[in-house]
Amino acid sequence: MAYDVVVIGTGPGGYVCAIKAAQLGLKTAVVEKLPTHGGTCVNVGCIPSKALLHASEMFMEAQHSFQALGIEVGTPKLNLKQMLAHKAQTVEQNTKGLDFLMKKNKIDVLRGTGSVVAAGKVAVTAADGKVQQVDTKNIVIATGSDVAGIPGVKVEFDEKVILSSTGALDLEKVPGHMIVVGGGVIGLELGSVWARLGAKVTVVEYLDTILGGMDGEIAKQFQRMLGKQGFDFKLGAKVTAVTKGKKGASVTFEPVKGGAAETIEADAVLVATGRRPYTDGLGLKEAGVEVDERGRVKTDGHLRTNVPGIYAIGDVIAGPMLAHKAEEEGVAVAEIIAGQAGHVNYDVIPGVVYTSPEIASVGKTEEQLKAEGIAYNAGKFPFSANGRARASLHTDGFVKVLADKKTDRVLGVHIMGFGAGEMIHEAAVLMEFGGSSEDLARTCHAHPTMSEAVKEAALATFAKPIHM
Repeated sequence: MAYDVVVIGTGPGGYVCAIKAAQLGLKTAVVEKLPTHGGTCVNVGCIPSKALLHASEMFMEAQHSFQALGIEVGTPKLNLKQMLAHKAQTVEQNTKGLDFLMKKNKIDVLRGTGSVVAAGKVAVTAADGKVQQVDTKNIVIATGSDVAGIPGVKVEFDEKVILSSTGALDLEKVPGHMIVVGGGVIGLELGSVWARLGAKVTVVEYLDTILGGMDGEIAKQFQRMLGKQGFDFKLGAKVTAVTKGKKGASVTFEPVKGGAAETIEADAVLVATGRRPYTDGLGLKEAGVEVDERGRVKTDGHLRTNVPGIYAIGDVIAGPMLAHKAEEEGVAVAEIIAGQAGHVNYDVIPGVVYTSPEIASVGKTEEQLKAEGIAYNAGKFPFSANGRARASLHTDGFVKVLADKKTDRVLGVHIMGFGAGEMIHEAAVLMEFGGSSEDLARTCHAHPTMSEAVKEAALATFAKPIHM
């Protein structure tokens, strides 16, 4: 059977692309080697980690906030088995939902490992080794990413003591001490889960700051907050060895700027140094599909590869490795294939760190604006001056709005605080339509809400805040 579109991979980018293509009337099939759809995100990434982040945050709230709110429950007791069961149930609900969407949209599911034979031809190798060749007018590569490891360092993941992000979601007991190699989003989120449940967490990071690439002021303040939560940091540290021992593991590192090496031991080591595009066995070289120096599939402004009829989206191409970025690209590709004008605005892709408090960002940072020589105004407002934040005991953090000095057009918004991941979207909508800080400040916000801090920060950008 010939298809209009065959999508290889059903992570967020792939399954969204397939659904949109089917909605546009294209005969669509997907190729998936795993027993469930959703890729890393739904199975061992975004969804299960958020289940544990929420559960562990509730555990922390019960320990530290309930009494102040007049709720007496005694000393909370951790039932890790039940917490992990909640995580598993959440994943199952999502994967079953994706099965339903495939059937609803009449998308053929081809089980096995997909590879590109040539333009218009995809091979699907089943678990039993049988190979099926499928003809299609268009191929979309959406194979996502895999754990990157540590450059130049041999790491043997056993997912019991030396962990990738996958193993860190499934520990049978809370480690006494966990070392997290990498101070980025994944490391801090998963480190937060186990820190809240009782582990001592030490973060070893190559850069001299955590959350590299995010707003510098937020990164510094957030590091101080994590320090109060019990995190220890070894910054500017190059890891040279991760070694498993009889009772745990050790990490050896040396200062990037020179100095003596140091070795620390722990019950578990989480290696969270980023991810790499997954192109293993795809047959890209044989099909003539170009990749860049980092192994990412090269695409043009319309997500086309150099081979006509072959497209690529998500983690396997350049850009932030974010599920929602992949989804936007999936929709765009489906629209392009259908003859429409699919487009992704890469200047308005929000990013969220689901720690406590959350961090959310969209657009440019102050560091980027300075590097680009763009004159700007900055307005800030702390949650400590927000009525709803005080009432709910969530006064940590602030909102920062950055706007062009001449036009007042908002160029970036950065939020650190409870619910930041939800609040960031009014900034994204504003920026999508080229709005100004005055537009945002003059938009009525319900009272009392955490979002009023966004309005006040916008007021501070072009005029003065009311409540500070």
